[in-house]
Amino acid sequence: MSQAPHHKVALLAGGVGGAKMAEGLAGLDGIDLSIIGNVADDEVFHGLWVSPDIDTLTYSLAGMIDRKQGWGVADEGKRALGILSQLGEETWMTLGDKDLGLHIYRTMRRKNGDRPQDIARHIARSFGIKPDILLPTDDVIQTRLETDMGWLSFQQYFVREQCKPTVSTLRFDGLDLARPTPEALAALAEADIIVFAPSNPLVSIAPILAIPDIRATVQEAKAVKIAVSPLIAGKVVKGPADRMMTALGMRADSVGIAEHYAGLIDMLVIDHADAALGPDIWALGIEPIVEAILMKSQKDKCRLADQVIQHAVASSRSGARA
Repeated sequence: MSQAPHHKVALLAGGVGGAKMAEGLAGLDGIDLSIIGNVADDEVFHGLWVSPDIDTLTYSLAGMIDRKQGWGVADEGKRALGILSQLGEETWMTLGDKDLGLHIYRTMRRKNGDRPQDIARHIARSFGIKPDILLPTDDVIQTRLETDMGWLSFQQYFVREQCKPTVSTLRFDGLDLARPTPEALAALAEADIIVFAPSNPLVSIAPILAIPDIRATVQEAKAVKIAVSPLIAGKVVKGPADRMMTALGMRADSVGIAEHYAGLIDMLVIDHADAALGPDIWALGIEPIVEAILMKSQKDKCRLADQVIQHAVASSRSGARA
């Protein structure tokens, strides 16, 4: 598919839905793509700094991702974890041998005092990735969830407990000291189109927007702002977003997504199954766009990405936006 003329696109992304949207946009011509990924899931395992959402973006765009599970490296061994388990270490965070190589490299450079943004960019370039993978901050921020099992890190909740605990409160530790990267702010300020990926709005996108100056930069940007709903007929494709939204008193459907992003986005892409929700979304001052949003193949990803860009361009040209 061809996109002309050239468009600067900034994508806010986390999780598998974010990686799929990134793959679709990266597969289009005429797109200068910057991807701002979530770093609030980062955590230390076995002395190594692991950045799950950034790595999922990296492995997906490099064609290395394990498609069956949606994260990690394909054709992966787990010999190192076997040794760690034998030595009495907890190994519920299943890090494969190739994956551990990346974490060793990242940790080594962080200990040397190198900027996390520079490390992420070098990794992406080394893996042959053309889009710019950007960190929203070089500082450490971490998602914490209050549940019926007590406070958990995101990885404890998501991997160890398999999203079973009921979430009552979300917080992002470290925001008081966090500063945005100039690269992320520039990508948002200079974008023609800002895309919110079909990621969990509460734990993938919210931590990015919570970093000082990021939300304001999105609001003030002249770009068309368009989100893709992560929910189809009130159910998430992958992950706990629908259950988390319900537990936190939100409406767990595409209207709930629109309410969450109200004041930030111009358009919301929803599935045909949710077409009847259009009037409620319009009432929030957001234009509903109805498309098939399930992405099973690379063809699906590129088709949806192309539709997102075309709708944004058409909105800009029509002068529908103030």
